[in-house]
Amino acid sequence: MLERNFVQTVASGIRNNWSQKAYSDYQGGTFLYKDVAEKIMRYHMIFAKHNIGIGSKVALLGKNSKNWAVTYMATLLNGSIAIPILSDFHREDIQNILNHSESDVLFVTEEYFPGIDVTTLPAIRAIFKLNDMSLLYSREAGLKEDYAGIQEAYNQRFPNGLTPEEFQVPEISNAEIATINYTSGTAGFSKGVVLNFNAFMANLQYAQDNMPLESGNEIVSFLPLAHTYGCAFDFIFPTTLGCHITFLSKIPSPQVILKAFQEIRPHLVMFVPLVLEKIYTTRLLPKLRKPAMRILLGIPGINTLIHKKINTTLTESFGGRFREIVIGGAALNPEVEAFLKKIKFRFAVGYGMTECGPLVAYAGWKYHRNGASGKPVDTLEMKIDSFDPYHEVGEIMVRGDNVLLEYYKNPEATHATLTGDGWMRTGDLGVFDKDHYIYIKGRSKNMILGPSGQNIYPEEIESKLNTMPYVIESVVADRSGKIVAMVFPDFQAVESGLITRDDLDEQMEKNRISLNNRLPKYMQVTTIETVSQEFEKTPKKSIKRYLYK
Repeated sequence: MLERNFVQTVASGIRNNWSQKAYSDYQGGTFLYKDVAEKIMRYHMIFAKHNIGIGSKVALLGKNSKNWAVTYMATLLNGSIAIPILSDFHREDIQNILNHSESDVLFVTEEYFPGIDVTTLPAIRAIFKLNDMSLLYSREAGLKEDYAGIQEAYNQRFPNGLTPEEFQVPEISNAEIATINYTSGTAGFSKGVVLNFNAFMANLQYAQDNMPLESGNEIVSFLPLAHTYGCAFDFIFPTTLGCHITFLSKIPSPQVILKAFQEIRPHLVMFVPLVLEKIYTTRLLPKLRKPAMRILLGIPGINTLIHKKINTTLTESFGGRFREIVIGGAALNPEVEAFLKKIKFRFAVGYGMTECGPLVAYAGWKYHRNGASGKPVDTLEMKIDSFDPYHEVGEIMVRGDNVLLEYYKNPEATHATLTGDGWMRTGDLGVFDKDHYIYIKGRSKNMILGPSGQNIYPEEIESKLNTMPYVIESVVADRSGKIVAMVFPDFQAVESGLITRDDLDEQMEKNRISLNNRLPKYMQVTTIETVSQEFEKTPKKSIKRYLYK
């Protein structure tokens, strides 16, 4: 257990930066740190009156915003368990998560509230609107009256306004549960990752020691806060230092991101690979492939000047004053990585997963090695499950402060992931170099990473697709960022005259449309391809997925 306390560390960050800008909505309003503290105290007064405390579960459903950020902080600093729900989840999946987690309170933006069926959520005691913090629904006696009178009660408690010294939060042990973070929506594959405050503190302590930020620095937060990557490093870590965080309310296009970056000029940038890869392929590569440019790049001295110019232009496109760009969530395209390294662009590649809250490995941009995902963080042990971890690829295993406690109400998944002596099987394959940098060679799990870091599990899509007309079995794969479904259809139905081959193809397109209506946008299938033979299988009758990409 780490010595520093997470809840008190965050509270100190708020106190120490009282008059600084804290959270802003892009092209919207701003909270100072003292505003954040005042709102947290109001929440805590309501929570205390209605026994929402350590172990109570508070769900959040909505896009990134300053109100989402304040509510999440109020939850953590109360010792309650945060249940962040990705807004892209299907309505049915959201209901499943709320029920599975047994959430006591839900904070939701008005656009998602109509999809919530309170009659099927027996554990929910109250629902608040994130847009303006108003009370939408209550089963709790007296809550409506207490909420209506909260400002008067607050004024009585703090007649001269809240001071930094009066901003006190409960003593919460790092051993207490901080969050149950659902990596997936549907009940059949849902996993609630249980992380305690110690895991949060491990990530925070490493970031404070190794990532370059200071009070007053600017941050643009566009990665989903419901994911641990964006939550830990775009939000929690900068808050503890007194940074000013601007939230982009939805997952934007690269053009919108670049516009915001040029206006705000952030000091540290968290990215998923897709953004950089798109900029490289759409803006840089066409120019680099021109015959005259190829000739110039082959001339020593001239090529150095060109590389320097490209670096300057690319750096300015992200605001010009970032200390480094941290790329996580998936492997960076090797061609893009090699080019960025060649022009001396300030980028680093990290490795993480929800189960570690999320950081597993990292190295700053000066120490980055092509193909590597950094070195194991100092709050974790790492080993490779192979006879020779420096030459033979094996499963990456970790143990330490960052690691999850369990999968919520899922002992089978917990037992499959955590060994008796505390090691966690990551499901990723890798190898070390002589300096202990980790090189990830693939995933033994089947997860696909969405364009903004969302976890996509092919089995979820396949389980729905396999129930549709004339589908015998299917395999879902990622092809250049597009989700493709390969289907072995019921050809016997064609042979028996139940359906023509043309009608079968038409039915597959109908199946695709129907399937996509049941999936969040980032999981939707772009194409269904039919295959002429059953998929090749192992002796256990599992499909050999690696054959179908």
